[in-house]
Amino acid sequence: MPDQAPIGVFDSGVGGLTVLHEIRARLPQESLIYLADCGHVPYGEKTPEFIRARCHSIADFMLGRGAKALVIACNTATAAAAADLREAYPQVPIVAMEPAVKPAAEATRSGTVGVLATTGTLKSARFAALLDRFASDVRVITQPCPGLVERIEAGDLSGPQTRDLLRGFVQPLLAEGCDTLILGCTHYPFLKPLLRELVPADVSLIDTGAAVARQLERLLLAREMTASGPARAPEFWTTGAVENMQGVMPVLWGSAEKVDFFAG
Repeated sequence: MPDQAPIGVFDSGVGGLTVLHEIRARLPQESLIYLADCGHVPYGEKTPEFIRARCHSIADFMLGRGAKALVIACNTATAAAAADLREAYPQVPIVAMEPAVKPAAEATRSGTVGVLATTGTLKSARFAALLDRFASDVRVITQPCPGLVERIEAGDLSGPQTRDLLRGFVQPLLAEGCDTLILGCTHYPFLKPLLRELVPADVSLIDTGAAVARQLERLLLAREMTASGPARAPEFWTTGAVENMQGVMPVLWGSAEKVDFFAG
C-alpha cells in the first residue's frame, strides 16, 4: 500500500476522537479517516456478535477507501472484535485499545484502583485477562457507567445531568480509597476537566490514547509505511445523523468539519 495512504480510525461514536487527537499530535504527516458508528452507539450494551459484525463492515469500508492501517478506538470493540479483524486482514496493521490496567497498577499509592468503563468492557474476557496479568497485587474496583456515553455524544461535557451522572459513578470509588482512576472508554477523556472538579487533585486519571498513538507509530515504522506528508484534511464519517455529529465537532474536535454519511 502507498505510504501516503490514510489511517482508518473508528469507534462506536465520537469518543474515538480523543484517540484521533493523540494520533494527529504524534503523526501530523499522516492522513486520517474517522468513522463514528453513531447509528449503533453505545456498543457497551450490545452482544459481541453484533459488535464483530459492525467492525467488519467498518473495516471493509475503510480498506475500500484505501486505508493502510486501522485503529479500533474503542475498548468494547477491541474486546469483541480485535482478534477477528487481525485474522481477517493479516496484511493490515491493526492497533486496538485496552483499559490501562498496567500503568494504573504501577501508579497507585493506596493499592486501590478504580475503573470507569462500559458494561461490555467490564464483562469481557480480555478485561479479566488484563486484571489477572497486571493487577494481582492491587485491589481493582469496577464501575459501569450507563448513560455517560450518550451525554458525551450529545456534546454535554459539563452540564448538570452529566455532572450528576459522573459524580454518582466516581464517589463510590473514592469512598473505597481509589487514588487512581482508569478511564476505560475512549469517550471519557473528554470529561477530564469535569473529573478534575469532582476528585481530589492527587487522584491520577489514566487513559490509553497516547499509548495507542505510540503503538501505531511503532507498527508503521517497523513496516516502513510512514508517510512523508503533507497530510490531507481528515475525513469524518458517521452512520448516524450527520447534523448531530457536525453539531458536536466544534466542542469535541475543536473545529467545524464536514461529515459524510456511511450507510453500511
